[in-house]
Amino acid sequence: MALRPLHNRIVVERTEKKEQKSLGGIIIPDSAKEKPQEAVVIAVGPGKLDDDGKRQPMDVKVGDRVLIGKYAGSEVKIDNKEVVILTEDEVLAVIGDGSASKAA
Repeated sequence: MALRPLHNRIVVERTEKKEQKSLGGIIIPDSAKEKPQEAVVIAVGPGKLDDDGKRQPMDVKVGDRVLIGKYAGSEVKIDNKEVVILTEDEVLAVIGDGSASKAA
């Protein structure tokens, strides 16, 4: 996929959970499932320009697992793959960054 996001935008692919069942053991159909909030970053823009014209580095990188809002960004279909294009500000958290273990 040749997709290059601009400025502080990122492209993520939502990670699907396997088969979901209710507490009673009923399998929930795809049409009734909620959108997953976990996603993998597949492309990152160069960063936003500040008032001085300098690029601000992005906090996320390709391959990061992130949490995003259920309805965040714009969903698009590219090469038969559904992806979400959103700004870095719409990312809620990075999962498993490991920075806490590096600081210790």
